[in-house]
Amino acid sequence: MEAEDDTAGTIIDEDEICINGGNDAQSSQRHRPIISGEQLDVEAYAALYTGRTKITRLVFIAEKCGVQSMQLEALRMAYDEIKKGENTQLFRDVLSKIAGRLGPNYGPDNGWADAVDRRAELRREKLENELNAYRTNLIKESIRMGYNDFGDFYYLHGQLGEAFKNYVRTRDYCTTSKHIVHMCLNAILVSIEMGQFTHVTSYVSKAEQSQDALDPVTIAKLRCAAGLAHLEGKKYKLAARKFLETGPELGNSYTEVIAPQDIATYGSLCALATFDRAELKSKVIDNVNFRNFLELVPEIRELINDFHTSHYASCLEYLGNLKANLLLDIHLHDHVETLYEQIRSKAIIQYTLPFVSVDLNMMANAFNSSVTGLEKELAGLITNDQIQARIDSHNKILYARHADQRNGTFQRVLQTGSEFDQEVRAMLLRANLIKHDYNLKSSRKH
Repeated sequence: MEAEDDTAGTIIDEDEICINGGNDAQSSQRHRPIISGEQLDVEAYAALYTGRTKITRLVFIAEKCGVQSMQLEALRMAYDEIKKGENTQLFRDVLSKIAGRLGPNYGPDNGWADAVDRRAELRREKLENELNAYRTNLIKESIRMGYNDFGDFYYLHGQLGEAFKNYVRTRDYCTTSKHIVHMCLNAILVSIEMGQFTHVTSYVSKAEQSQDALDPVTIAKLRCAAGLAHLEGKKYKLAARKFLETGPELGNSYTEVIAPQDIATYGSLCALATFDRAELKSKVIDNVNFRNFLELVPEIRELINDFHTSHYASCLEYLGNLKANLLLDIHLHDHVETLYEQIRSKAIIQYTLPFVSVDLNMMANAFNSSVTGLEKELAGLITNDQIQARIDSHNKILYARHADQRNGTFQRVLQTGSEFDQEVRAMLLRANLIKHDYNLKSSRKH
């Protein structure tokens, strides 16, 4: 976290911070979180997605939730979803996780699996024969379509590595910018599924070079993909910018990768962790396009507003209630702890910024924390030079180490005087050169 991000912002009235600590019942009611720590509604969550990501997210929830009822519901839904497709390997994996706990209706179905495998083999042979014929005729567009069909086939059957190879092979047979963008989007989709986010970044850049073939929906898809790649690389500020740049045109057109609610969640949390107060206001709260996504997740919208208005207790309560469900997100789970730590640190820094001294008891109340725990957090921030202060452990007071303003003013005056003296000397020198026609004589010699 950059120290300069934390120094920007408006001065917060001390009474407002006291209220945020929970001393005023009316204010407490006004900023009461509208969410609770309820168990994730798996069915509603799964309805946000389509395709392979819907199944992988359900399987991920089953592995991570630790609640048997939720686990079985996720596996049941994954089982039903897989039966709509043709991925027999994924079917067997889910079946092994169910382990007979859902009754006979969710057991092995060898007849279905064998039928799917037979159809797949026939389909593969047909595609192979067609592609060989296209190669013989040397028709570039037909060859491109042949490889694309092979990519679709392998993706449908869960062979992501082969799907990626075939999608990328279409590159040599692309004749228009639109073809290149289509190839890049396919490569990005498979790369995200495989977790190969370096490929994602590469193909996003390649697609963005074909500006004439990019419509608003495609641009929004590329922003989302780039945001996921930066998130995976723990480049949270870059990730926030990409998600915040995503246009509302995206709608539900990219649910095979990400839901609009995810854009609001990922973008907001990354922004809270890395943006200063001014950026938060201009790029998130006042961002008309991003507001469309925020409206889908009222909890995120409220915690953003609470953080900006310095109602930290309410903001942290929102975050606490959201945490269990965020840990079940396939892309965000590895980053929740880091983001939460950075958000809390930034809140503490912004709380202390306007004051010469802060009562740790009052501050602990505002952050729903113990004084001892808060002291440790403050000590860590002071050690990392994120807060310029010292702690009076006996009286439980934090004293800010503000620079000597009088001395600073004198130094700036002296510097301004020195600069003025140099400018006057330069002006006099130039006037003398012009007076003696020095520049003209010099130019005549050349």
